[in-house]
Amino acid sequence: QVQMMESGGGSVQTGGSLRLSCVVSGNTGGDYCMGWFRQPPGKQREGVASIYTNGERDYHNSVKGRFTISRDNAKNTLYLEMSNLKPEDTGMYYCAGRVGGRDCYAGSWSLKRTRDASGQGTLVNVSS
Repeated sequence: QVQMMESGGGSVQTGGSLRLSCVVSGNTGGDYCMGWFRQPPGKQREGVASIYTNGERDYHNSVKGRFTISRDNAKNTLYLEMSNLKPEDTGMYYCAGRVGGRDCYAGSWSLKRTRDASGQGTLVNVSS
């Protein structure tokens, strides 16, 4: 069973930066899609970014050019570098993973799937 634990959230002002980390434990195999989704206050969850085993990345349009997703397979860690943060980026951020690359794109994390693994989340608050 795959388990995930996020860290790195916090409070920043508009224009600030944060780096989220997600430590993954358990056997993910060699064919694993990982990503981040967020839950803004009072809104539906939104897929933010995804990265496949081969390094292919995808981003939600609202974060392109500001967020960078990466993974360190040796450390079993997923990252999300966030810069030029805006108040609309505020929310709980969750890392997630699933076997296979067929549906590995940012938007795929917008809906919960039974086979997806995810963590408990880390809070990001961006003030104006």
